[in-house]
Amino acid sequence: MNHYLRQLPPVHELQKDERFESLLSSFAITKEQMTAFVQQEINDIRQKVLDGHLSEEFFNEDMENVIFRNVEKRADQWTKDRLTRVINGTGTVLHTNLGRSRLSEKAVQHVADVARNYSNLEYQVEAGKRGSRHDIIEDLLKEVTGAEAAMVVNNNAAAVFLVLSALAKEREVIVSRGQLVEIGGSFRVSSIMEESGARLVEVGTTNKTHLFDYEEAIHEETAMIMKVHTSNFTTVGFTESVATEDILALKDEHDFVFYEDLGSGSLFDFKEHGIGDEPVVKEVMNSGVDVISFSGDKLLGGPQAGIIAGKKDIIQKLKKHQLARVLRVDKMTFAALEQTLKAYVSGNSATNELPTVRDVTRKAEEIRKQAEVFFNELQARTSSYQVDIRESTSQVGGGTMPGVHLPTFIAALQHDSLSAHELAAKLRAHTPVIVTRIQNERVCVDFRTIVEEEMSELIEGFAAIEK
Repeated sequence: MNHYLRQLPPVHELQKDERFESLLSSFAITKEQMTAFVQQEINDIRQKVLDGHLSEEFFNEDMENVIFRNVEKRADQWTKDRLTRVINGTGTVLHTNLGRSRLSEKAVQHVADVARNYSNLEYQVEAGKRGSRHDIIEDLLKEVTGAEAAMVVNNNAAAVFLVLSALAKEREVIVSRGQLVEIGGSFRVSSIMEESGARLVEVGTTNKTHLFDYEEAIHEETAMIMKVHTSNFTTVGFTESVATEDILALKDEHDFVFYEDLGSGSLFDFKEHGIGDEPVVKEVMNSGVDVISFSGDKLLGGPQAGIIAGKKDIIQKLKKHQLARVLRVDKMTFAALEQTLKAYVSGNSATNELPTVRDVTRKAEEIRKQAEVFFNELQARTSSYQVDIRESTSQVGGGTMPGVHLPTFIAALQHDSLSAHELAAKLRAHTPVIVTRIQNERVCVDFRTIVEEEMSELIEGFAAIEK
């Protein structure tokens, strides 16, 4: 073992090698970083020797050549983009792991324009003086929500935190036990409430909450009744919850803020298309609640953001709170959100302009035709696959409409010599990355989330797979 360890070349000698200089010139990497890669490679070899994982044949090779070959792989991996484009073949429209909503072309162009130039983020052009970023798209938010005022923070969890901190700190907030949800990443409404300084008062049971449960819990320390839309799960069976209008009736007798966290935040009425029963934001706002919040990158179809809308005096209080600066969004988020909201304001263009709305409402027959194009073109390129076009269902995703199954068509593929997991791994290693789902030992591509511009790349990715 010691004999093998003594054969490992010193780092300083490898630094003098012309191959080291060649790698430096090939990659935009500092000498210090390249040296670190060399050291890591030597350390890996040393550990493999100590663990008995290297054979004598390894040391009969040109060790320095092996080291530099592996260092080149490390350097190549280091210089690749960390955040990279992915072709989503899962059919899940709001795939949280894949970035949720895709932005519209108008939103993308506006983001690029604002990003590469100076902007009026906090500047009143006509008055020639400092302005507030809260004013940039408030008029659009008021229009689409029906609220007196509105503001934007960096996500809906932040919106919940700000509302509770500003309006209910050290006071009580009443919430139904059945609505104490946990969202992605183990973030719980109860935990956010605790961090905000508000005191949680749970009423009802997991499956049933009655109006009298709220009535009995209200007293002088009650600051708020909070209703949480359970968008990421459904409870079926022996259940009961209290309607918004019934809680509003309590406000005639008691002084409290009524806050609804809508979660997904749908501005488009998917119910008219027979899809789910997600409440429309404007309808909830017009019912008389004091304040609502919802996400920007779910059913809205925009960038990650938390939108808060409600009565003017409440929103003004939130804008002036110290947390508003902590949780504020940047110019690129405003740019993307502006163009997203304009798609709703301009009438029926949401289904045409916004990828999220378009993909959720796509018809199965249209998807089937796309799957058949893939089948025919792939079969013309390679004979390595057995491909079946099948009926299936897609998910909306992103913790939205959990009980909704969208009719779709998939291509189910079996490779001649690779298992489904091996094939899926090779597709993920492709450029661009192709993410699929596996069912019954077959790799499945759901075309609900594949756009026309991606078809040639998708076909090329499958055709390029080697054994």
